[in-house]
Amino acid sequence: MSESPGAVSLATAPPPDVPSKALTAQRVQPLRRPGRWIATAIVLVLAAQFVHGLVTNPFYQWDRFGYWFLRPTILDGLLITLQVTAYSAASGLLGGILLALARLSRSPVLRAVSWTYVWAFRSVPLIVILLFLYNFSALYQTLSVGVPFGPAFFTFDESRLATDMVIAVVGLSLHEAAYAAEVVRGGILSVDQGQHEAAAALGLPKGYQFRRVVFPQALRSIVPNYVNQLIGLVKATSLVFYVSLLDLFGAAQTMGSTYPGDIVPLLLVVTVWYLILTSLVSVVQFYVERYYARGATRTLPPTPLQQLRSAFGRFRERLRKEAAV
Repeated sequence: MSESPGAVSLATAPPPDVPSKALTAQRVQPLRRPGRWIATAIVLVLAAQFVHGLVTNPFYQWDRFGYWFLRPTILDGLLITLQVTAYSAASGLLGGILLALARLSRSPVLRAVSWTYVWAFRSVPLIVILLFLYNFSALYQTLSVGVPFGPAFFTFDESRLATDMVIAVVGLSLHEAAYAAEVVRGGILSVDQGQHEAAAALGLPKGYQFRRVVFPQALRSIVPNYVNQLIGLVKATSLVFYVSLLDLFGAAQTMGSTYPGDIVPLLLVVTVWYLILTSLVSVVQFYVERYYARGATRTLPPTPLQQLRSAFGRFRERLRKEAAV
């Protein structure tokens, strides 16, 4: 029987299940990306130049940096920074939760008051709030609690209550609560409506629904956003120097005015300490997010140590395969 010119004889064709030796001997070559390698080389060169200039430039005075880094004055300022941050973060988050609940309530008065508070304190700069509170005693020398337009039950001397620490914490807390309120409100709104309906169908009280059903799920959205606010709060504590509170930045400023030749090393000390604080907050953020990711994902995100082990294992497997070829 004659065959067409373009036909292939079944008798001479290789079986489909038996790969040819020529195909098995070939290796798949990865796609060449010269642009990526060029960009990587440029970035490495620029990074090396930056590090070299940072280390060798005598203007930075690294010996003075080492002298000031653990001085008691700097450590005392660091302690005040930590205290102000902790108090302001806790009270700001608590105030933000209350404002968010008021914003989501059915009461038009609560919604209006919450919206007005958030609008006002997000519009006014933090330094203005701190300076206003610092001069608050000029407006109100005494504070009283009692019947409006009637007798006062308790009277307080504002100048005795408003210490520098109190002014700093109150100012930062008021400012932080306005932003935390929107973060918490967004997290609550991110919870699926079916969760609310399921909790209500079980007959759970409203408070129990919020504490045990809604808020734990909302934390998955709240934590990353609020940690960003917390990092901003750590840096915002540098403004309390303007209300006569010697935090980390204030201590460095005071020492810089006494030793003007050490201004740059002192600024580097402040920079490194803020880098350490924000890095610690980021580490805490990772593990808190990982904790609240339970139930939302099939596998938890790997820790940095697990990622390192996995990368080392992949590297060894790649070397083993290349050696076997």
